[in-house]
Amino acid sequence: METSALKFPTKVLLSNILVRLLSFCVLVFLARFAYVVTVKTHSCDSLDFCFFPNSVKSTAISSDHRRAYYLSVFQDLVTEGVLSANSNSLCIEAALGGEEVAALREIGVSELVRVSSKKLTSEGLQFRNSSFDFEFSSAAGLDRTAKPIQFASEVSRTLKPGGFFVVHTESFVDEYSLRSLLRLFGNFTLVKLREIDGLDSLAIREIILRKQNVTVNHVKRGVYIKGKTANSCAVPRYKRELIRNAEPLIQEEPLKPWITLKRNIKNVKYLSGMVDISFKNRYIYVDVGARSYGSSIVSWFKKQYPKQDKPFEVYAVEADSAFHNEYKTKKGVTMLPYAAWIRNETLFFEISREPSKKNVDKGRGMGRIQSAQSSSSFMDVNRIEGFDFALWLKRVVTEMDYVVVKMDVEGTEFDLIPRLISTGAICSIDEMFLECHYNRWQKCCPGERSPKYQKTYAQCLELFSSLRKRGVLVHQWW
Repeated sequence: METSALKFPTKVLLSNILVRLLSFCVLVFLARFAYVVTVKTHSCDSLDFCFFPNSVKSTAISSDHRRAYYLSVFQDLVTEGVLSANSNSLCIEAALGGEEVAALREIGVSELVRVSSKKLTSEGLQFRNSSFDFEFSSAAGLDRTAKPIQFASEVSRTLKPGGFFVVHTESFVDEYSLRSLLRLFGNFTLVKLREIDGLDSLAIREIILRKQNVTVNHVKRGVYIKGKTANSCAVPRYKRELIRNAEPLIQEEPLKPWITLKRNIKNVKYLSGMVDISFKNRYIYVDVGARSYGSSIVSWFKKQYPKQDKPFEVYAVEADSAFHNEYKTKKGVTMLPYAAWIRNETLFFEISREPSKKNVDKGRGMGRIQSAQSSSSFMDVNRIEGFDFALWLKRVVTEMDYVVVKMDVEGTEFDLIPRLISTGAICSIDEMFLECHYNRWQKCCPGERSPKYQKTYAQCLELFSSLRKRGVLVHQWW
């Protein structure tokens, strides 16, 4: 009994100590919480606990910072004669707090309108032509619009001749993207391009454009006149530099081309891996000789080509009717069930009997087109419709679009490429992946060349070299 009596007070004592210790810890925690709430809410970057999200912090302090930042930007523009207190001004995609607007008002601009870039491109602005002397777009404007050509069109329409458009951009990082942006504003001249500190102290680009008094189209496309090119493709310095940086052409004919050419994909330097393509109007991939949907469209373009998260329109050009049905259920792909050719006419489509040319997916030989029926070396000969691929391309795309073309046409490239050049359609292609067909060594029969094609590897190499000299970033494909 005495032992039990002694244990009971000991348990009570320990329990009281634990309760008091826990209460003390709670009081310390609450005191710390009160201190952070009342004193440290502004410093979520400190070592103390932070009970408020960064968004609250940035909302509380960034408004004054933004206003001061844009005030400095606009004061510099006033000093340079780009902006004045008398300028009728338009702010495109101003911040939610309207700091750009507040900064403009602070320097004395009273005639001022604020609009979202979404309204600018979807509805158009309810302003008369030539309404503004000055228009400004932050990095949230032109950089993020899904319709750059509509954006540029409304800016051009509403700005007075001689007026200034100033755009801040985080996208422009190279001369290619600068030229793409300038094409959008064809009747503007570039006044100044400079790098400045952004809101977060990271560098951004400020581009100052001035609308000309007379509309001038700076982007001249090739015009086909009696088989000649009225305007050949210009090859500016930045294009030559890009081509120099591309993977070198394979100079020596591969003894095992089916291995060498397929390995070459590891060396390919994609254009969209070297430049920013943000300022293009549309993004288009044309697969000439597409065959099955799962071949080059899915296995290569959709999975491997660096698209910079841009929505590409896909065109599949395939003459072989064996592949047509599967495209009917494929969304985002326009099927052209014809043969790419140099004019609109009926052709003969031939399927090879050679075992080495069998297609794994369909058990079907690679087809090629001919102007007349061939003989026993072909198992199928069908009449198909050919179309003028070069003129079709000129109708569908412009130089303001980003255009990628893959071409595997079983030898017809020696007809199609000259046609693309003569019509000027080649100028609209940003990047090309070309399989050139020649009398290569046969896998089955060492020492023997394929009788299917008459061209040599040297002629293929000359074709690639001539395209690169014309400013086309072309890659050897398989």
